[in-house]
Order: sequence, then C-alpha cells, then structure tokens
Amino acid sequence: MSFPRPNVSALSILLAASLTFGCQRGAYQATPALAPVTGQPVTKALPEDPKATATIEPYKQRVTQQMTEVLGVAPVAITKNGGESPLANLVADVQRERASQALGQPIDAGVMTNGGLRAALPAGPITMGSIFELMPFENELVVLDTPGPVMQEMLNYAARIKMALSNVTYTVADGKPTNVLIGGKPFDPTRTYTIAISDYLAGGGDQMVFFKAIKPRSTGVLLRTAIVDHIRSLTKAGKPVEAKVEGRVKVM
Repeated sequence: MSFPRPNVSALSILLAASLTFGCQRGAYQATPALAPVTGQPVTKALPEDPKATATIEPYKQRVTQQMTEVLGVAPVAITKNGGESPLANLVADVQRERASQALGQPIDAGVMTNGGLRAALPAGPITMGSIFELMPFENELVVLDTPGPVMQEMLNYAARIKMALSNVTYTVADGKPTNVLIGGKPFDPTRTYTIAISDYLAGGGDQMVFFKAIKPRSTGVLLRTAIVDHIRSLTKAGKPVEAKVEGRVKVM
C-alpha cells in the first residue's frame, strides 16, 4: 500500500505563517527618556576653569598682538552712507588697483556695495582689527570680463541706488545712468569692460544676478589682504589714509 507524499513546500509555508502570526506583537511605541538637565547659565559669576584658561592664553595673546597692530593713521573717520561715500570709494579704488597689479593689465572699473562694508574706519590709528571689522569675510578679489550689455545692467543697478564705482562717473536722470564716462571715455556698449569685484558679488550677491553667467578670473588675493597692503604702503610712503566724496555720481 502506498500513501500520498505530503507537499513539503506547502507545509513549510503554513508552518512559517502560523509561527509568524503567533509571534506578532503590537506596534512599537518609542518612549522618550530625556537626560536630567545638568547645564548651568554662563555668566560672569561662573568661575574660570584654570586648565582651560591656560590652554587658551597663548592663542589669545597671539590674536591680540595681531589685531592691535597699527597699519596706518586716518586724520578723520572714513565712513559709508547711502549713495557715494568715502569708504566705498576707497575700497573700490583699492580693488581696481590691486587687481591690475595681480593680473598685469589695466582694469576698467571697481565695484563695491555698501552692504559689503561692515564698519567705518575710525579716525586715528587703524589697526588690523579695524580691517577685520570692516571686512570680516574671506572674499577673494576677482576680475570679470564684462560685455557691454551686462555693463549697462551694472550701471542701471548703480543708478538706482546712486552707487559710485571706481574709475567711472555718471549722472542719474529719472533713475537712469546718463553721461557715463569710464576711464574718462564715453561708455561703449559694444566693448567688453574689466571689473574688479569680490567673488561674492561676482556670483550674484546683493542681487547682482546679471554677473552670474560670467566666469571670474582669480587674482589669488583676499579683498581684506588688498586693503591691509594698501594701508601699509601708504604708511611706508609717509602718507595718511584718506578718502572723500569726489562727485563720481551726480543727480539731476
């Protein structure tokens, strides 16, 4: 007599299913367990940690020594304001001159917005710390080869806020730039102009989106370094640090 052989595969599936359903649990519920609060307010009443203080002190001394180095002297404070300002004129000129040195060619214009200048330069000694307060960012000085139509957009942008440019003069009439002179010559929309500018603005910062399509040329110089070197060179030549409003922007 022969008996039918059971289907092993079918029996295995049924056994696995019965075990699975039999061992199921309810949905997992996480129970948060927060560590007890061990923090304490950091105030002047909190005593210093002698070990931490000893570790920090050599670095603190070095930073203090660097930041208090006197680079030059300004007879009066060099400030910024809306429209053309002494500080923006100074920095835009420094950009253009340093970019020209770095790339070994004349640069047509320098561009710096008030938003990129975070503090005025004080009257009296100008220290390294003063320059870090003015320019706390690690922005590089770059050059843009700017086609005429894009340069026109730059001029339109400048006219809306009456912003001065280095080596450029213009008159604002009905909110638009007129009588534009670049390097003393009338603006030519068919030529390409070189602009010294920070990498932040070149990338479209401060809504200068018209520059984004242009590949910047690197100078390898931080903008802050360019300012420091300029002031040091003035001091070496026995000159003070000065800047003024020069009438680069006229308003009708």
